[in-house]
Amino acid sequence: MAGWRVSSGDFMRYEHIKAFDIPDGWYKTIERIWTHGDSFYVGYGSEITETKKLSITLEIENPQNRPLIADKAPCDMKYVNSYALQYLWLGMKAEGETYTYGGRLREPLDQVELAIQRLVDEPRDRQVVMLVRRPEDLLKELAGMKHEPPCLTILDVELFEGQLHTTGYFRSWDGFAGLPANLAGIQIFLEAFVDEVNKRSGQSYTTGKMIFHCKNCHIYSRLNDIIEELISPEEDARRQISRKKE
Repeated sequence: MAGWRVSSGDFMRYEHIKAFDIPDGWYKTIERIWTHGDSFYVGYGSEITETKKLSITLEIENPQNRPLIADKAPCDMKYVNSYALQYLWLGMKAEGETYTYGGRLREPLDQVELAIQRLVDEPRDRQVVMLVRRPEDLLKELAGMKHEPPCLTILDVELFEGQLHTTGYFRSWDGFAGLPANLAGIQIFLEAFVDEVNKRSGQSYTTGKMIFHCKNCHIYSRLNDIIEELISPEEDARRQISRKKE
C-alpha cells in the first residue's frame, strides 16, 4: 500500500513510552518515531507530505517537573503560558479559527467548571471526562471556512492518592513541535484546575501522572536534518550530562 512501510510485515506499529518528565517524553518520542516509525504519506490535512509515524502511549511520571520545555524544543515558556491561558483555559479564538480547545471545553456547557465541581463534591468520581471532539468535526467545512478537526479529543481526570491524574487522546500529533507545547500547556492548565479544586474543597491535591494515547504521532519529512542532529549520540550524551546536573 502506498505510503506504508510493509516490507517486514510489521506496520501500524505501536510503542509504549515511559518518561520521567515532559522534556524526557518529548525526546524519547522523537527518537522512537525516528527509529521505529512507519513511513506514511498524508493525503489530506493541514500539510500534504511524507511523514514518519507511530501509534503511541506516552506515560509521564512527573509532568510537573521544571523546566517544562526542553532546551532544544521549538517553543518557549512565553508561548506555552499564552497557549495555556488563552487557548486552553479561556478559549480565545483568533481570526480564521473555527474553534479552540478551551472554547470547546467551555461551550455550550462549561465542562471545566462542571469537572471541578464534581471532584469537589466526590473525589472518588471516575466519570469526569471533558470532550473536545464533536460529531460535526467530520465535516471539511464549518461556518463557511475550511475545518481541521481538533487533534486533542478528550481529557479524562481522576483523583487518586492525593493527585490529579490525566489521561488523554490525540487523533494526530506533531511529535516535534506540537507535543512539547501541548503537554506543557496542558500541565499548566491542570495546575490551575487542581488549584481551583483545592480552593473549594480545602484539600491540597497536586497534579499527578499524564498518560496520552495517539494513533498517529508523527515527524514531518522537512524536519529530517533537525531530527537527525537532535537524536545524535553526541546530543544524547550532552542531554544526559545536563540531566545529572539538575
